[in-house]
Amino acid sequence: MMNYFFIRRRLFTLAMLLSLSALLPAGQAIAQNMQEPAPEGSVPVDPADPWENWNRKVYTFNETIDRWFLKPVAQAYRTFTPQIVDRGVTNFFNNLTELRNFTNSVLQLKGESAVVAVGRFTYNTTFGLGGLFDVATAFDLPERPEDFAQTLGYWGAGSGPYLMLPFLGPSTPRHFTGFVTDGFALPSAWDEVESPEVYYARALQIVDRRADLIPAESFISGDSYVFVRNAFLQRREFLINDGKVVNDPFASDDNEDLMLDDF
Repeated sequence: MMNYFFIRRRLFTLAMLLSLSALLPAGQAIAQNMQEPAPEGSVPVDPADPWENWNRKVYTFNETIDRWFLKPVAQAYRTFTPQIVDRGVTNFFNNLTELRNFTNSVLQLKGESAVVAVGRFTYNTTFGLGGLFDVATAFDLPERPEDFAQTLGYWGAGSGPYLMLPFLGPSTPRHFTGFVTDGFALPSAWDEVESPEVYYARALQIVDRRADLIPAESFISGDSYVFVRNAFLQRREFLINDGKVVNDPFASDDNEDLMLDDF
């Protein structure tokens, strides 16, 4: 048990160091881009995506893995799994995130959202057969997703530049730090799942989430990399601001109203 918590603490510390080290070169790149004119014929650097060259290579790598492995499995899952079962699996995993929602609501001093998270988990676990049915929404308690990246944003931490991670997909230094903190530092319902069952459950969760994204692919147009980047950044800003409409620095003329819940 002591080794387990030691490993979690080390991973959390590593995530913080990676995030801080990631911010420094980005800040220097942005500052240089603002102070010095770009060489003639060079490609302009997007302040929101100064690592675009690296990000596109990782995006291509992720697309290849997805095309040959993950997507075919997700398509088969979507084809042979009855809709009610598919919905139940999604609801079950969403219900496990209510502890995360509660913890981060408290950290953001959002008392109402914390009460909603407790209510949703209680209703769905008790009356929804362990979370297979989302009865809380029927009781006018829709989910209020909160994660540690949103907590960091709530207290004024900047997101940092866009960052495409191998296997994990779209991110930013703030989002990655929040992801690791939620997974390894803060309490999680996943802590109660024993090995090796936890690996089977995680694999099912990944396939289920990928299957749920298949219909959204029909909305992708133009440069898919730019489309996914804008969708992710818009969604994160939407969550950070609790759905309030703000000036969106990431929107383009083609998809400025895009909001994909699963990114």
